[in-house]
Amino acid sequence: MARFHYLGDGRIVGEVLRYVAESDGRWVALLGWGAAVLKSRHREAWIGWDEKTKYRRLSFVADNVRFLIPPWVEVPNLASVVLSRTLRRLSADWEQYYDHPILLAETFVDPARFRGTCYRASNWIYLGETRGVGRKGAGFENHGRKKGLFVYPVHRRAREMLSAPLPSPELTRRSAMSQPAIDVSKLPLQGKGGLIEVLSAITDPRNRRGIRHPIESVLALAVMAALSGMRSYEAIAEWAGDVSKDLLRELHCWCWRAPSEPTFRRVLQSIDADEVDAVVGKWIEGQSKGKAVALDGKVLRGSCDGEAPARHLLAAITHGEGLVVAQREVGEKTNEIPGAKPLLEPLDLEGATVTADAMHTQTDLARFLVEDKKAHYVLIAKDNQPTLREDIEALDWGRFPPSGRDLGQGTRADRDAEDLAEG
Repeated sequence: MARFHYLGDGRIVGEVLRYVAESDGRWVALLGWGAAVLKSRHREAWIGWDEKTKYRRLSFVADNVRFLIPPWVEVPNLASVVLSRTLRRLSADWEQYYDHPILLAETFVDPARFRGTCYRASNWIYLGETRGVGRKGAGFENHGRKKGLFVYPVHRRAREMLSAPLPSPELTRRSAMSQPAIDVSKLPLQGKGGLIEVLSAITDPRNRRGIRHPIESVLALAVMAALSGMRSYEAIAEWAGDVSKDLLRELHCWCWRAPSEPTFRRVLQSIDADEVDAVVGKWIEGQSKGKAVALDGKVLRGSCDGEAPARHLLAAITHGEGLVVAQREVGEKTNEIPGAKPLLEPLDLEGATVTADAMHTQTDLARFLVEDKKAHYVLIAKDNQPTLREDIEALDWGRFPPSGRDLGQGTRADRDAEDLAEG
C-alpha cells in the first residue's frame, strides 16, 4: 500500500478495519476502511440528515479510504468482485470488533485518476462532486482537489434508519446487550389509545411545584427505551438523549430536552409499579401482532434481600415479540397454579392460543380458557399424569377434536380426557 497507492499508507482515522483478498494463497487486493468524513453536503442531503441526527448516527457509516490492486495482478472483474464480497461481511465484522453495525459505505474517487468503474459495477450510487475542501487540524482548508462521492447502502433500510427520529432497534444492541423487542418508531403515540393518552392517566406522585417534565413524557420515553432493549437508568437516559426535538415536542417535553438520568430514576422509583404495569401491559397487548400468549414463571434475579428469598413472578408473554403483557407475584407459600386465572382474567384472549408448561395442565384452567376467555390452549402432559397420558394415547385421532362429544361410551377417564382436549 505504501509503495503502490497514490495516497500511501497513511494513518486511517477512527474505527478501522483492513482486508486482504487472496487467490490461491496470493494477495490480489488490499482494502482499508475507517470512520466516515465529518461533513459531506451530498451525503447529508441524500440521507436527509440534520446536524444533530448526523452526529448521533455518523458512526454507522464507514469510509473506504484505501483500495489497491497490485500492478502485477491482472484478473478480469476482480475489483468489483472484491468490493461485493467485502460489503457482504463488512457490517458483521464491524459489529464483532466495535459492537455496532455499519449501515452505509462511502468512498471518494479522484476523477483525475479514476472513473470509479468498479464502484459503479458494484451498484454504488454516485452522489456528486465535493467542493475540494479537506480537514486540517481542528478546521478545514481548500485544497482544490474535487472528488466524486459514491455511497452503498449496506442495509436495505439504511436511509430510513439513519434519518429516523427514534433509534432503530438494530442500532440499540450496544447499550441493550440484547436483541430489542419491538420497533417503537411504529407505535401509536398520539390520539385515541396512543401511548401519551394511556400514560397521562397514571398518578403523578411528585410535588407539582418545579415539575419540568410531565409524567406521561417521562414514562413514555422510559417505556419506549425499555421496549428498545434498554435495561438501566443510564441506558434509558442515553436512549432518550438520542431523540429528536420534534419527537420530544410530540411527547409533551415542552422544554425540548429529554429528562436526565436522575429524573428517570426518581420518577420510576416513586410511581405505583402495579398501576404502570397494568396500564402499559394492556397497551402493549393492543400493539402486539401475535395471537399466542405463553404462561411463564421465573425467579427475579437479584431480588433476594438478606434472608428474604428472591421474588417469583408469573408472566403472560406474547410469542414472537416476547413482550410481557401481564405479570403477578407468586406467594412464598403457594405455586403458580392459583395465579394463572387471575393473571389472564383481564386480557383479551378471544381467538388466541395460550401455552404453558406441565404445571398448568389442569382441567380448571382448560375450561376457563375455552369457556370464559374463548381461547385455545396447548398444554403438556408428562409422565407424572399417567392416567391422562394413557387417555390421550387411546384417543381416536382421526375424529379429533372431539367437539361433537361422540366418542362413544368410554370410561370417566376418557370423558375427562375429552374435556381437557376440547378447544
